[in-house]
Amino acid sequence: MAEFPTVLRNTSKTKVCYFMDNDVGNYYYGPYHPMKPHRLCLTNNLVLNYGLHKKMDLYKARRADSEDLLKFHSDDYVQFLERVTPQNINEWKDIKKFHIGEDCPVFPGLWDYCQIYTGGSIESAHKLNHKMYDVAINWSGGLHHARKDEASGFCYVNDIVLGILELLKYYPRVLYIDIDVHHGDGVQEAFYMTDRVMTASFHKFGGDFFPGTGDWDEIGVSNGKHYSVNVPLHDGIDDRAYLSIFKPVIQGIMDYYRPEAIVLQCGADSLRFDRLGCFNLTINGHAECVRFVKSFNVPTMVLGGGGYTVRNVARCWTYETSVLLDTEVSNELPYNDYIQFYSPDFQLIPDYTGLPYKYDNMNTKQYLDSLKVKLLENLRILQWAPSVQIQEVPPDIMNIDIDKEYEDSKENMDNRKKKHSIM
Repeated sequence: MAEFPTVLRNTSKTKVCYFMDNDVGNYYYGPYHPMKPHRLCLTNNLVLNYGLHKKMDLYKARRADSEDLLKFHSDDYVQFLERVTPQNINEWKDIKKFHIGEDCPVFPGLWDYCQIYTGGSIESAHKLNHKMYDVAINWSGGLHHARKDEASGFCYVNDIVLGILELLKYYPRVLYIDIDVHHGDGVQEAFYMTDRVMTASFHKFGGDFFPGTGDWDEIGVSNGKHYSVNVPLHDGIDDRAYLSIFKPVIQGIMDYYRPEAIVLQCGADSLRFDRLGCFNLTINGHAECVRFVKSFNVPTMVLGGGGYTVRNVARCWTYETSVLLDTEVSNELPYNDYIQFYSPDFQLIPDYTGLPYKYDNMNTKQYLDSLKVKLLENLRILQWAPSVQIQEVPPDIMNIDIDKEYEDSKENMDNRKKKHSIM
């Protein structure tokens, strides 16, 4: 089959906006819970003390309301999130159906927290839709596990799906890229039947690792067949191995799918020494993925996600902010409100040379090469760059007709998810 010409890339200066709300880091999932919204306080403070805010526009987004959330989530689930508190939780008799528990507890201010991080992603989409910016950053977003009617994996509202739905009003094709250590299952499920969105997730797969979905043969169904791209990886993958499959797969997607907007989820739990992760990526390697995606010069929403070693999350997202701004920053951290968190090295990108790996790299070259061949072959059989007539609200996303093929596929993914827990 004839190859389509490679999409040209450039590294020109980009216009960037950055969403931050000083309240988002004050919420608390509870003692011993690995998710710490406080990481946003460290990130934002570091961004400001590096002076990066002077090279982009800062916004405090309008908080999302129930009407916004109902564009994807079910009415009874949204009502639950809006009304539940630690004080009245026992009044809800059907709480189990919303998957509330240890992973996704009800904590004080839960609704406000969801409103803040979701509002940033929705407004990021609005800025890109109106071509005000080339890149919109919302590090508080990226909660990719939430489903239409339930919480999952520390995620309550799927801000990514809601942001993509906004982008679809203006862009015929949106690419979602996920470099979190966990599979982006909630986003994949939402768009599993459509060619309007291609999802590409690079994640740990196998064993008891949460959520248990994301094998390479999960490719979508109906109109969405071959528009879900999954890259299942093993423990311990390092920068060189990761980039050896990330770059060709993303290049292939750009060549064949030709997205007009990109959403990049930058979960930092794929970094070495993450509390819950099992990869060996450095901050430089993680940021190289961001740099590569940016080089295509496509309107891009950049989001956070996982990341459970707080100081490394802040380092990573601050450095990636500088990458998106084409700005070099000193490796010596500036004095900031949380400087004690970075002891003893006080560096933006610590030197881990000589430190033992927690996980050996179980990704052989043969495995990665074989996987790459299968994924690129799937891309080659796509209908090249599908197009649609743009409408005010994309009906194929808002009102999905559930057919048997989708039901069977969804049941298989549900069965896999039931076998796994993120904790």
